[in-house]
Amino acid sequence: MMDPGTFFSAQGMGMGYQPQLAASFFVPRIFPVVKLRGLPFNCNENDVIDFFAGLDVVDVLLAHKGGRFSGEAYVVFGAPMQVDFALQRNRQNMGRRYIEVFRSKKTDYYAAVVAEVSESHSDNHHASVPLVTQLAAGAISSRPPGPDKDQLEHTGVLKLRGLPFSASKRDIMNFFQEFALVEDNIHIVMHSDGRSTGEAYVDFSGPEAAKAAMCKDRMTLGNRYIELFRSSREEATRDATRNNKM
Repeated sequence: MMDPGTFFSAQGMGMGYQPQLAASFFVPRIFPVVKLRGLPFNCNENDVIDFFAGLDVVDVLLAHKGGRFSGEAYVVFGAPMQVDFALQRNRQNMGRRYIEVFRSKKTDYYAAVVAEVSESHSDNHHASVPLVTQLAAGAISSRPPGPDKDQLEHTGVLKLRGLPFSASKRDIMNFFQEFALVEDNIHIVMHSDGRSTGEAYVDFSGPEAAKAAMCKDRMTLGNRYIELFRSSREEATRDATRNNKM
């Protein structure tokens, strides 16, 4: 990202404001997602993460049809430039299968999220769908589908998504430094193999503090932007239990 101070330096100001020139420096942020096809039907999220070893995987969505894994998945990365590296894995093998990797769109990813939640409701295995997927689709607990994260009631608990996999409780405390958190009120969600999922739950002093902390939504921790969602202790416990069984 260009340093504004550099662009508007003494030399730059001498040119005067030129809208055409300024516009040429604006590059719309591309949603960093790819689609995979041809995955083994017994693969899981960890297999996909291993397939993209060395890249910053934020989310893996395995697509199902009729209650069965379709062999397709969407993978979201920490930065748009990583999509180019991910595309270099096209037609590489996972087990005995060669995997197709191609560009996708944010709209396709969220359509798949909604479809996955609908699939889980029809098959009556709601708890097996990652909570982050339920949040993205607006399907929380027993509430009817539809409300977004700004319409949910504050309980004092927030869910963080998109954390660097190396992030510690201390890093999260520094991210929320204005709120005087303690480590015991931070839970980083881990896979059963001990690797971070990139998600965490933070229990604030109360609903008002959690509401104020939402101002940090999409701010950066390291080189990652962090998404915040209203949550609850029950959801945190359920998510932790689900990942420990993976």
